[in-house]
Amino acid sequence: MSGELSPIDKAKYVAAKTAADLVEDGMRVGLGTGSTAAWLVRCLGEMVREDGLKIRGVPTSTRTAELAREVGIEVISLDEARWLDLTIDGADEFDAELNLIKGGGGALLQEKIVATASDQMAVIADAAKEVSALGHFPLPVEVVPFGWQTTQTLIEELLISMDVMGRKSSLRMTGQRPFITDEGNYIIDLHLGRIGDPRQMALVLNQMPGVVENGLFIDICDKVIIGYGDGRCEMRDINEGTVSETRLDFVEDDNLFSDI
Repeated sequence: MSGELSPIDKAKYVAAKTAADLVEDGMRVGLGTGSTAAWLVRCLGEMVREDGLKIRGVPTSTRTAELAREVGIEVISLDEARWLDLTIDGADEFDAELNLIKGGGGALLQEKIVATASDQMAVIADAAKEVSALGHFPLPVEVVPFGWQTTQTLIEELLISMDVMGRKSSLRMTGQRPFITDEGNYIIDLHLGRIGDPRQMALVLNQMPGVVENGLFIDICDKVIIGYGDGRCEMRDINEGTVSETRLDFVEDDNLFSDI
């Protein structure tokens, strides 16, 4: 496997494999969305099939649900689970305080609902996702389709009074049509460059009529697990104030992800 993976994919795999070890028998686990989270789902599926791990997963998107079922994880709804022991997800950016930007895959609403319904949230990421200040990655804002252009205009007017570098916004598209979330909404991406006060930004955006949710995850993440292409993995726990490092040795004939 290691000979076929790029350094960035190795980093994602290392982070996912390390995060999978946080999952214990009997847990109700939130399963994130995105390329790094997909590695986690496959790692957990292997543990279910080969080690007899018994967990119930609550996916944050339809595509994660499909993958989880495919690899043998029991899938339930959040209403069935009611509360989760742990959510593991990726991030588009994270800062030193483990605040996040998420939503590059378009599942930010379900991701935030699931993460806040969990005892703990762990983020898996490669080192490139760490930033000194959030905002280089476009901030997704999920909006209802009705009057979305008016909502976009109001958001741009709001940004004039905010501590940001840029104020451009764009409707996320799929080909010639607007991208549609699992909840039937649109996403407006904000190209801000830098967000001076992410907490204020998150609060103000969510007060605007037409806005459903934004991609700033503030005070939600408990751990970040950072993978590196050489097999190293660093885990930071913001609650314990600890940093630990491990190393994963790649197995050449490992075909766990041969279909990716």
